[in-house]
Amino acid sequence: MKILVTGGAGFIGSHLCKRLLKDDHEVLCVDNLFTGNKNNILELTENKKFEFLRHDITFPLYVEVDQIYNLACPASPIHYQFDPVQTTKTSVHGAINMLGLAKRTRARILQASTSEVYGDPEVHPQPENYWGRVNPIGIRSCYDEGKRCAETLFFDYHRQHKLDIKVIRIFNTYGPNMHPNDGRVVSNFIMQALHNKNITIYGDGSQTRSFQYVDDLICGMLAMMKSSKRFVGPVNLGNPVEFTIKELAEKVLEMIPESKSKIIFKKLPQDDPRKRKPDISLAKKELNWEPKIKLEEGLIKTIEYFRNLNK
Repeated sequence: MKILVTGGAGFIGSHLCKRLLKDDHEVLCVDNLFTGNKNNILELTENKKFEFLRHDITFPLYVEVDQIYNLACPASPIHYQFDPVQTTKTSVHGAINMLGLAKRTRARILQASTSEVYGDPEVHPQPENYWGRVNPIGIRSCYDEGKRCAETLFFDYHRQHKLDIKVIRIFNTYGPNMHPNDGRVVSNFIMQALHNKNITIYGDGSQTRSFQYVDDLICGMLAMMKSSKRFVGPVNLGNPVEFTIKELAEKVLEMIPESKSKIIFKKLPQDDPRKRKPDISLAKKELNWEPKIKLEEGLIKTIEYFRNLNK
């Protein structure tokens, strides 16, 4: 098939492009390179079935494709808060443009939504039928509400135009090709430890996250795209094993024994969720999917990636 991946030069998108090429598909990678990086896809450019197009999906795109993975959107607070209006446009206008393309080409389209649609949840772990607790006017709203609106658009196109949609909600994911300065907790801690800087924990470190290695996520995305037409989602894709932020910091230091870093604590940012853990029973049932890679195993590969980046 010919498959379009928006945000294809980003962290997750580059891994997806690589896997789709491995499965012998033609891949059109679209990215405006705001947070994506050409280095992430450099090795893919040698493949004749790979094509890169620099384009912003807030503008229409006219191509012929069989499937669309819509991943385009800055996903870390430091990036999506840099230009919050553009972040919302990417989620909303981008969704409208990609849904319009899918409608014209009759392509199956997958929306990469996020666990952020649950906000700071009152329900733990979070199942797909939980509507969330999101501040609509906070500093994270451009991303949270943009992604929620994108889900609305996907389901309205599905109901109104019978579009073949798939919606996934991605929980904290890490691995090689992460932006070293994206402000996310895994990359932050690793970079701080490698540079012997203090490891910064916001709050007291008791807030929890569930960390999924990128290869597990890609398997889940492919399983969702191949699933029955009747199952449209949304479906949680994440690792249900929960860690406190403090535990993660201690684990990173343990795995970088030469580091002289110390853990320090700073004020918790506005609307930072206290808990985040997916209920993946639906993914197990419908996709026969669950993550297989343990945190330690994934951290070894991620630390190695960042070490090589520093050379």
